[in-house]
Amino acid sequence: MEAILTRRSVRKYNKKQLSDKIVKELLEAAMSAPSAGNEQPWHFIIIDKPQILSKIQTFHNHAKMLKDASITILVCGDLNLDNHNGMWIQDCSAATENILIAVRAKGLGAVWLGIYPREERIMGLRKLLNIPNNVMPFSLISIGHPAEKQGIVDRYNPSRIHKNKW
Repeated sequence: MEAILTRRSVRKYNKKQLSDKIVKELLEAAMSAPSAGNEQPWHFIIIDKPQILSKIQTFHNHAKMLKDASITILVCGDLNLDNHNGMWIQDCSAATENILIAVRAKGLGAVWLGIYPREERIMGLRKLLNIPNNVMPFSLISIGHPAEKQGIVDRYNPSRIHKNKW
């Protein structure tokens, strides 16, 4: 629960690198997400080259933090593996959230940058990373060692809870 309740969007990082072991564990967390019919329609692109990360900023106006991130993970949905009429979106969302929680559990920081359904972002990443047409860029996760403290913010809101009816 602590990793969930203290998870925040982190946009400022120290310039420390992540070990391959940690990156693998984050991807294991992603691939442990639920998916419709257990199709697991995801693919992940790890981006750590500064020249690639800087190009993303040219078509994604909220991606300035990428220059300081240790790595960035692009979560993609393989439309050829989507046998449940668009459920790849929920599947990739669950994988993205699993990464965010795992990042926090490891004392790291991350922020979810939306890609899908913004056409300019989708096309920018397709061209930059040579992504095939059947694979849809979904979310970009900037990950690193946080340069700021993360605390607990109480977001529990009983006015949003309804029992048995609206």
